[in-house]
This record gives sequence, C-alpha cells and structure tokens, in this order.
Amino acid sequence: MSHGHLYVVAAPSGTGKTSLVKALVDSLTNITVSISHTTRAKRPNEIHGVNYYFISVAEFDHMIKQGDFLEHALIFENHYGTSKHWVEEKLAQGVDVILEIDWQGHQQIKKIFQNVVSIFILPPSLSHLRDRLVKRNQDSPNVIKSRLKDARETVSHVNEFDYLVINDDFTQALRDMVVIIESGRLTRNCQLERFQALLNELKKISDTE
Repeated sequence: MSHGHLYVVAAPSGTGKTSLVKALVDSLTNITVSISHTTRAKRPNEIHGVNYYFISVAEFDHMIKQGDFLEHALIFENHYGTSKHWVEEKLAQGVDVILEIDWQGHQQIKKIFQNVVSIFILPPSLSHLRDRLVKRNQDSPNVIKSRLKDARETVSHVNEFDYLVINDDFTQALRDMVVIIESGRLTRNCQLERFQALLNELKKISDTE
C-alpha cells in the first residue's frame, strides 16, 4: 500500500478556505480533512467532531504535554491543534490528508514532513475580504477589524507556500486546487511507490529474455 500525502491549506480568515476544501474533498477520492481541536466556542451551525473538536483550555494544555499535537497555535486568543495520531494513521492507510491551518502551523509541519505540499488561498481584493467577513455575520466589528489586520501578517508568509490560488471565481479556484492534488499524485516518486509491484514484474520479464 502506498503512503498517503500531506497537504496544508492556509488563507486569511474569510477567504473561503473551508468551502473550497470541502468541495475539493467531495471532488476527489482517497482524500480527507483533518479535524482540528480548538478551545474557541462552538458556533450555532457547527458540530463537535465534524467541524472541530471543541475542548477546554485545560484539556488542550494536557494534550500539548502529552505530545498529542503535530502542530498547534494561538489564533485570535483561541488555541488550535492537529492530532498527531489521527494524521499519521490516515497517511499510513494510504489516504491523503489536508490540514486547514495557519502559517504558524505550516512552519511547524514543514519541520516534520519534508514532502508536505502547501497551498495558500487569497481573496481577489481587500474589499472583497471585508465584505465576506461582514456578510457571514459571525464576528463583531472589533473582531472583523482584528481579522483584517491579521490578514496582513498572514499574507506576508505567502512565499513560504508551494502554490497560490486566488478565490475570485469559486469554480476556477476549485479547479486549480484539484489540478494541484492530481498532478502531485502523478509525480515520479508517487508513481514508483504506487506501481512498485508492476515495475518488479516487468524487470523479471526483461531478465528472463
């Protein structure tokens, strides 16, 4: 069985990252999204164990001490972390895994997984980003202001990522992400791993003739 591949998708808050990732997973086979643990409050439309694992600060601190996280970060006064055991288990099963994390988590992941593929999503404009944050009606004006300020810091790390996708037209942005994943699956190393049995068989034929 070939080993799964790890992808990081990051973006400024309000860029449409979660919607794109969900559509991406629905469009492809053998790929899933890691469900992060967080200490922030659950929003009305969210489900524990589906959107996030909502835990207390004490529980989060305990998981850090136990070494349960591949990466974790403090974002807008809330903690977010990725389960080490869950990700490693899925990759060992040959399933590709997407991590929806920020640039801090990406930096941590790159130290552990050398072959991680990273995608950075940008809005078409600052006004577009502001409109999305307002229209989704999830945050207070002060929080929206903080998110827009954080976007500047987030964008400053764009050069650390392998691919850049602009979410201007959702269909085109999704197509771009599908192409990134599918092209990655066709690299020489991936194909050599996947078809090792075939290569061994062909080598035996050539040795006997």
